[in-house]
Amino acid sequence: MARSRVPILIMGVVLWCCLTTPAKAEYMKYKDPKQPIPVRIQDLLDRMTLEEKIGQMVQIEREVASAEVMKEYFIGSVLSGGGSVPAPQASAETWINMVNDFQRGSLSTRLGIPMIYGIDSVHGNNNVYKATIFPHNIGLGASRDPELVKKIGAATALETRATGIPYAFAPCIAVCRDPRWGRCYESYSEDPQIVQDMTDIIPGLQGGIPTDSPKGVPFVAGKNNVVACSKHYVGDGGTTKGIDENNTVIDWQGLLSIHMPAYYTSIMKGVSTVMISYSSWNEIKMHTNRELITGFLKNTLGFKGFVISDWEGLDRITYPPHANYSYSIQAGIHAGIDMVMVPYNYKEFIDGLTFHVKNNVIPMSRIDDAVRRILRVKFVVGLFENPLADNSLVDQLGSQEHRELAREAVRKSLVLLKNGQSLNQPLLPLPKKTSKILVAGSHADDLGYQCGGWTMEWQGFNGNNRTIGTTILAAIKNTVDPSTNVVYKENPNAEFVKSNNFSYAIVVVGEHPYAETDGDSMNLTIADPGPTTIRNVCGAMKCVVIIISGRPVVIEPYLASIDALVAAWLPGTEGQGVADVVFGDYGFTGKLPRTWFKTVDQLPMNVGDPHYDPLYPFGFGITTEPTTRQSDDNPFLSISSYFN
Repeated sequence: MARSRVPILIMGVVLWCCLTTPAKAEYMKYKDPKQPIPVRIQDLLDRMTLEEKIGQMVQIEREVASAEVMKEYFIGSVLSGGGSVPAPQASAETWINMVNDFQRGSLSTRLGIPMIYGIDSVHGNNNVYKATIFPHNIGLGASRDPELVKKIGAATALETRATGIPYAFAPCIAVCRDPRWGRCYESYSEDPQIVQDMTDIIPGLQGGIPTDSPKGVPFVAGKNNVVACSKHYVGDGGTTKGIDENNTVIDWQGLLSIHMPAYYTSIMKGVSTVMISYSSWNEIKMHTNRELITGFLKNTLGFKGFVISDWEGLDRITYPPHANYSYSIQAGIHAGIDMVMVPYNYKEFIDGLTFHVKNNVIPMSRIDDAVRRILRVKFVVGLFENPLADNSLVDQLGSQEHRELAREAVRKSLVLLKNGQSLNQPLLPLPKKTSKILVAGSHADDLGYQCGGWTMEWQGFNGNNRTIGTTILAAIKNTVDPSTNVVYKENPNAEFVKSNNFSYAIVVVGEHPYAETDGDSMNLTIADPGPTTIRNVCGAMKCVVIIISGRPVVIEPYLASIDALVAAWLPGTEGQGVADVVFGDYGFTGKLPRTWFKTVDQLPMNVGDPHYDPLYPFGFGITTEPTTRQSDDNPFLSISSYFN
């Protein structure tokens, strides 16, 4: 009996050892950074359920996101819409904590696929308090300086990463062909070549692509860089009468020659994502255009990153929006959209797409293509190795170095349209030392107005209490001689102007902030009381008028009374750059990135058109040399004769 119990005892010991010895963790290729990215993608894709795959295709707004939602629905991406912030005046650390909280939810899922957070860093990290706000794209187009734009991209990447965010919905590479469009300031130029040149912002944002990198494959250099997004594909700047989200009527060759070139260049520079336009091309909604998204962008141009919809882009396939969401899901995904900026009704989207796949309306191959592209970008940006953000870059937010770069960009963006009533008597640059000067206009002391839309809020803001920066009035006071008396009156009457014996006046007027459809305008006028201010001041004394606007505006009726005219576009937070040039520390170098019309009845009017008869032609801009002399008789020809 004792002998027979021995084998049983041995078997028991062996079984106990097996149960108590830790099992060796399964080797997962997708978690191994030494494996090639295509191998990692395929390994992960093979492990994923349909539910996990569809979750990766969903981007939701931070307002409806939580760690629990990320985990339960396998959400692939979160975004901040314009003005969507974790708290008013939130610090970089607060942003990081929010992003990491969502990320921990994603990492707790079965496969631990990290989410990617995106934000509209379209002229700096412009949702964030204390961030450097660079000039909007129209001003950068006036600079004609791709190297400057590349530096701005790198600075924007650092300030976006400073808040824990690895994905910027930039650049906008629209070619605005009609300034009545409310997004014209997001366009570098009416000229496709300039827009192409300015795609150098992509290697700024993402890092320079290696020379041996295969064409079309996304590239992000490291933790100081972000995923970029060329938008809005394609023809968004060519709609009839500039109506936002409307129809672009143009033939295939016109589309290729005007609106498509910057996309070729973006892909060559390794752009990681492309956003689809709300607009239509010859009545076909771009969000449903399989020929252009899958056929041309993916197959012909060889784009290997992911394609993302615009905000509620699928909803707007129908009119009214969301009228037949099941159809919209089917049409958009079939067209080749990979990630959908839902951004709120994610359960409805997930259920709808799941239904279409299970009923063979949308093939699994289309889902796999979308997820493969999304995973490729996530692997490229390093999210699997470094999913959680740290505080190492928080000091980059609004850094002095970036503010100096923005100030340089402002200087280079200014376009001098008129300088004196005659060629031999220029008014600019102005003397810093004189008895008394008048500064007037609604835009002289308003940080929100000079930043424009997409700043702190989707539609922008007014006043000086929403973020940090230098208004043009403050810049003037910083620049003039301490003995010069600067008097500011927003809208002075003619009697006040005549009775104060000012040496000269600086009038700063323009448009109020706007974004997208809210900016569409059929009249393109200077906001009241700007015209009155120009008449009251310039009708009584020598004046410089500085226009703060996202596009050319009606100025011809006032031009005869204006002695010097400057287009400052939407310069951002660093208004000191305006004073740098107006007072001669630097010369004017900017050139018009788009045609300045005489009347809106001429529109659309672009360089090369047969009916071209502008007030100021495309490429126009008077240049000046900097001066170091600061008395009344300093620059060029006798400016002193202009002052009474």
